[in-house]
Amino acid sequence: MMKSVVAAMLALVLLGGMLGCAPAPMVVPPEAAQVPPPKPPHIETSAQIRLKNALLGRDDMSAAQVADLSDQLLADDSALNNQETMARLELLILKTMKSSDKSHRATLWRSLGIIHYHQHKYKQARQELQAANELNPQNARTHFYLACLFAHQGQIYERLGKRRISRQQFKRASIEIGMARKLDPHNPLYKKNARQIIQQENGT
Repeated sequence: MMKSVVAAMLALVLLGGMLGCAPAPMVVPPEAAQVPPPKPPHIETSAQIRLKNALLGRDDMSAAQVADLSDQLLADDSALNNQETMARLELLILKTMKSSDKSHRATLWRSLGIIHYHQHKYKQARQELQAANELNPQNARTHFYLACLFAHQGQIYERLGKRRISRQQFKRASIEIGMARKLDPHNPLYKKNARQIIQQENGT
């Protein structure tokens, strides 16, 4: 009888030890569970790679090629919103503008104006876009960005309660967007008025 009780107790002890050796369930700390997955690496486009190579001296580009490359990059939203790409493009354009080839100066001024517009450097952008327009008044994209700049000024004066100056700025914006529409009637972006474009940019 005593032996069977002892045997039963030993069995319970052994069973408890085996259960105690079982691995504890894995608990994920709350802070670890909230960590977002790492972002996928940025994949550069062929235009961005060519831009980098040009700055490194691996690609000796003519003024015409730089003008084409700038148009290509500024038409790509992902490149346009990439600060590093825009900084590189600005450097390349400024370097190219020092060359003796002046034939593509209008495009290069316009590209600088677009870069600075999206960087909210509106005064600088306006000077560059007006320089581009003086050299080539037949470019719809230049007129479009000038319209956006005048509309921005109109909004600023409107908030300050300067209604007369605000109306003048919006009138100039309307003239510029009208020119863009006339030069490129099939572009759906130019069918909006400048105030609508600014509101869309501001998310309002």
